[in-house]
Amino acid sequence: MIRHIVLFGAAEGTTREALDETAGALEALVGKVPGLLSMKAGADLGIDGNAALGLVAEFEDRAALDVYATHPAHLEVVALVARFKTSRAAIDIEV
Repeated sequence: MIRHIVLFGAAEGTTREALDETAGALEALVGKVPGLLSMKAGADLGIDGNAALGLVAEFEDRAALDVYATHPAHLEVVALVARFKTSRAAIDIEV
């Protein structure tokens, strides 16, 4: 199994509503993207210096992660993130 963890920075003025909408869209990918077993996403509590939005997803295997990267449903969410993203950090680990 692969655990995919991503943190996003957000532009000044990004609303909590935009972050929550994006988190919901990310979580809704479960059942749409083959091999995506789970997804939890959410906005930060507002702690200074933290990322604005984070996600933890679990995939069956590396092949499923590769499918996710180019899946049309995921690319729709990528467009939502692009509205506010200033930075991205990710790690993929085998668990």
